[in-house]
Amino acid sequence: MIGTYETKPMSIRHEIKSQLAKLLATEDLVVEHKKVQTACFNVHTRVLTLPLWEKASNTVYDLLVGHEVGHALFTPDEDWLDKVKVPPQFVNVVEDARIEKLMKRKYAGLAKTFYNGYKELNEDDFFQIEEEDISTFNLADRANLFFKIGNYSSIPIEDGEESEIINLIAASETFADALIAAEELYKYCKKEKEQEQKVADFDSHEMSGGSQSPANDIVDTNDSSSEQEGESNNSQPQEDEGSYGGTAQGDQTQVNSSEDGEPEVRTADSLEEKIRDLVGNAPYENTYVEIPKLNLDTVIAKNSEVHTEIDTSFEHQQKLHNNHAKDHGYDSMNLYQESDAEFKKFKTSAQKEVNYLVKEFECRKQQISMLVHQLLALVF
Repeated sequence: MIGTYETKPMSIRHEIKSQLAKLLATEDLVVEHKKVQTACFNVHTRVLTLPLWEKASNTVYDLLVGHEVGHALFTPDEDWLDKVKVPPQFVNVVEDARIEKLMKRKYAGLAKTFYNGYKELNEDDFFQIEEEDISTFNLADRANLFFKIGNYSSIPIEDGEESEIINLIAASETFADALIAAEELYKYCKKEKEQEQKVADFDSHEMSGGSQSPANDIVDTNDSSSEQEGESNNSQPQEDEGSYGGTAQGDQTQVNSSEDGEPEVRTADSLEEKIRDLVGNAPYENTYVEIPKLNLDTVIAKNSEVHTEIDTSFEHQQKLHNNHAKDHGYDSMNLYQESDAEFKKFKTSAQKEVNYLVKEFECRKQQISMLVHQLLALVF
C-alpha cells in the first residue's frame, strides 16, 4: 500500500486515473503522478510514473494512460540493442502499434478511447502535419500516422514493399515480431534515404559542372587539397590515429548522422514534444511513502477488550465523582443515568421496526425455501 504526502492536495482526476491504470493492468500497480516530462514504467518495482497532464482532456488522458499500461503489460524488460541494429525510434513505432492493438483486444471499450483520443490529437495538429504533404514523408512516419490516425486521415501507402512492411507491423503479436518488423522498416527507410542522397549529390554535381573551369584546374585543386590534408594528418601524433572516440572520429560521426544521415521519425518527435506541452506547471510535488507493514494481532483490539476498557473507564469516572461528592458534602449521582435512559428509549422506539424487518426476512426466507423445493421437484 502506498500513501501520498503533498504540499497541495492532489487533483481528484489523478487519483481516478491511477485507479484506471491499476484496473487496466489487472494488478496492484504503484502509480505515481510526478513533475516529469514523459511517462516511464519500472518493470522490476512495478511503478508506473505518469506526468501531471493538467492540460489534457479526459479522453486524451485515458488514451495516454492506456498506452503506458500497454507498455507495462506487453513490452518486455530486455536489452534488444544487441539483437537488432535499429534506432529506438523505429522500434517504438512498431511497438506502439503492437501494444495498442493488444490493449484494444484485451479491453474492447478502449478502442473508442484510442479512436477519440487520437482524433483529438490530430485535430490539434499534435503530429504537425497540417500544412505538409504526407506523401513526401518516409515510410516510418507514414506507418506511425497510419496506425495512430489512419482511421480518419488518408495516409498514402504504396503497393508492393511498403504494403508488405505495413502488414508485417500490423501482424506483430510478440516483441520478437516487432523487432523483425522494425528492422525491415528501418532498412527500407535507410535505402530511401540513400537514394535521395544520391539524387541530391547528382543534382549538386550537375550544377557545379556548369562552371567553365578546365578539368585540369579541378584536378590540381583536388591534388593540392589532398596534399594539405596529408600534411595536416602527418602533423598529428602517431598514437592518435588508433585512438577510440577522438575528436576527429566524433566529428565524422556527427556529419554522417546529420547529412548522410540516419532516417528519422519526425512525427514521433512532434507528438512527444506536443504531449510534453500537456504537462501543467504545478507548483507542488507529490511525495510517495510506503506504509509500514503492521502486525494486526497487536494493533486491532477485540470487541470484548474494547468494552472491558470502556466499562473500566466508566467505573473509574463514577468512583472519582462519588469521592469528590463525599469530600465536599453533596449527594452523588449516576453520571450515566441520563445516557442510559436515552439509549433505552431509542431501543424501545426502534423495536417495532426491527421486529417488522425480522418478520420480512423470515417471510423472504420461507419464500426462497419453497422456490428451491419447487425447482428441485421439477428437476428430479
